Amino acid sequence: MEQRNTDRVKLSERMGSFLRRCVYSVLRVGPIPRHTAFIMDGNRRYAKKHNLGEGAGHKAGYLALMNMLRYCYELEVKYVTIYAFSIDNFKRQPEEVESTMKLIHDKIEELIEEESIVNRFGIRIHFIGNLDLLSDPIRLSAERAMKATASNSKAVLSICIAYTSTDELVNAVQEACEEVMSPDNCCNNQGKVITVEDIEKHMYMAVAPDPDIIIRTSGETRLSNFLLWQSGSSFLYTLKALWPEIGFLHLIGVIIDYQRHFGYLEEKKKKQS
Repeated sequence: MEQRNTDRVKLSERMGSFLRRCVYSVLRVGPIPRHTAFIMDGNRRYAKKHNLGEGAGHKAGYLALMNMLRYCYELEVKYVTIYAFSIDNFKRQPEEVESTMKLIHDKIEELIEEESIVNRFGIRIHFIGNLDLLSDPIRLSAERAMKATASNSKAVLSICIAYTSTDELVNAVQEACEEVMSPDNCCNNQGKVITVEDIEKHMYMAVAPDPDIIIRTSGETRLSNFLLWQSGSSFLYTLKALWPEIGFLHLIGVIIDYQRHFGYLEEKKKKQS
């Protein structure tokens, strides 16, 4: 009986993979986003909606994330960015912050295991944000994950943790000023004006191009201090589904809508450049 159930699961997985490949082949007739970003909103509401215990919503959200990463990389979206934990989230109840941080720590360790999605798709991981705000165990795990995946080049996953756009901008301006005023440069930079390019090269998100699509779940339409500098020409899409409820059909619907608006988005980019 157990072997029969295992065979059924494998058959179902193969059928699902085949059907996804068929859908991808149709979608590739049109433009595929190079970079998709996610604001993963609704984990706590999902837990409340289903009367789940503390932290269960975030665990369900992690499973949804793994599925969404698989779909994106199967579709050959090279860059994926996720908003995992805002600096503002540190203001939540200490027990919730501690529980979330423990989950993040455990999942970072899982990501660099040999059989993980990271190694299957050749993903390079970047942790984006003010990592000094993290506890030593989480920061060290993040550094290990970045080092372990540094040679991967097929895809990129940027995990925004202890991040806000405000902090990113302040840090970039400070670093740009320090670079100009450093002893090695100050004599050659008399009267130099700091440019947009000077700031951009010091942004945390300099590791990826600007996002083509930003998807937010749970029906909210706010960016919540996420990629404000980089989202001027992005296609912003709001899903009513809570993050743990997001699935393959949601992503396909977003991609189709993006393709419908692609001409307008490209024209907008040309005007801004």
